[in-house]
Amino acid sequence: MTMPLQFSPEVAEARAAGRAIVALESTIITHGMPWPQNVETARLVEDEVRKSGATPATIAVMNGRICVGLSPEDLLALGQARDVMKLSRADLAACLVSGRTGATTVAATMICAALARISVFATGGIGGVHRGAERSFDISADLLELAQTPVTVIAAGAKAILDLPKTLEVLETHGVPVIAYGQDEFPAFWSRSSGLRAPLRMDTAAQIAASHQMRQTLGMAGGQLVANPIPPEAEISREAISPVIECALRDAEALGIHAKAVTPFLLQRIFELTEGRSLQANIALVLNNARLASAIARAMVGAAAA
Repeated sequence: MTMPLQFSPEVAEARAAGRAIVALESTIITHGMPWPQNVETARLVEDEVRKSGATPATIAVMNGRICVGLSPEDLLALGQARDVMKLSRADLAACLVSGRTGATTVAATMICAALARISVFATGGIGGVHRGAERSFDISADLLELAQTPVTVIAAGAKAILDLPKTLEVLETHGVPVIAYGQDEFPAFWSRSSGLRAPLRMDTAAQIAASHQMRQTLGMAGGQLVANPIPPEAEISREAISPVIECALRDAEALGIHAKAVTPFLLQRIFELTEGRSLQANIALVLNNARLASAIARAMVGAAAA
């Protein structure tokens, strides 16, 4: 059985030339934002990567293939598709053999990026330990993926709807480096502040790239989580967003929302309660992560060529 990878012409050219490539997820398109902002944002993020000197590789499963890089037509079709599978490690293979359309979460994007030999991945926020996990055992596969797949993931921390202290504890248990970029505090997605100290801090893309390469040299499994705070002008303060999150969580519990449906429901409910402000912050942080990811990818290419 051959590897079911399909590279867009843009990504194939970048691979052949040894240029910097940044992987991008597709769940943000199908489950994270409403139409048409989902496709508009995906295009903005791809363009931001290009402007920052790297090649974007948005990843999704379509027609039984892992598409590494999407054409404009594929991106438009994905943004309007119905019944799209939300793919993690558990269901990636099943989606491929069934011929269904699937959008990749952080975990699945990491797997596909590693298969394509892409070392840097920009997203919004990772999944983590859900609130009430001591009863539900609801913990995102993203955390274990970071412990075993050698991709550096740039995110604005973990999604603020999660239990952030427990998320950091699980990452520590599994030996995942959590690196705050340019500050000592772990950011909280829409907010620069979480009230939690980050385990590590680095201030340059070159440092982060060197850390990734050193882990490879040492033969250490897993990747790195780079927690990149949202730009100050775009953030929603922790004091402002916390009561909104609590309200959305109560609504989800009252409606019996659970498992993979929880995060999309909460993001949509918070969008409604903030009258769209959360979406604008989300777009700003993803663009910010794309810029940093591009710088890290370029630093890795530069180091490899030296």
